[in-house]
Amino acid sequence: MGLSFEDMVVGTTTEIGKHTFTREEIVAFAQQFDPQPFHVDEAAAAESPFSGLIASGWHTCSVMMGMLVRNTIAGSTSMGSPGIDEIRWLKPVRVGDTITMTNAVLDKRVSASKPDRGIVSTQWEGINQHGETVIIVRSKGLFGLRNPGAES
Repeated sequence: MGLSFEDMVVGTTTEIGKHTFTREEIVAFAQQFDPQPFHVDEAAAAESPFSGLIASGWHTCSVMMGMLVRNTIAGSTSMGSPGIDEIRWLKPVRVGDTITMTNAVLDKRVSASKPDRGIVSTQWEGINQHGETVIIVRSKGLFGLRNPGAES
């Protein structure tokens, strides 16, 4: 069994991966899911408040989720999530930006109604190659306990 509730340590931060955003993937994602001009059209993007093509915030979230699943929770006792508490897109993600994604464990508790699982509060952050935080996501995840009843 992989990562379980007991393995989550409040106060720890883990790097979950790095991703470099290309022009082609930014445009392809946006054409399908967020076709705003500053995501799909370089000329329009140049005239936008962003002064150039930028990735959709949803694209950044999707990349982050993919890394989290592949690099951290694959094979774990993850039972999904009851939802996102907060998303902040703080800086645009531009063509060629490399974003380092981290996940910090903020809090955790065993479920009162289902004591075989716990709720883990986390904060994901994406930091670009200039050391600037571009995205913050606060969410909760549900994880099975390896040893139900052993956690106090």
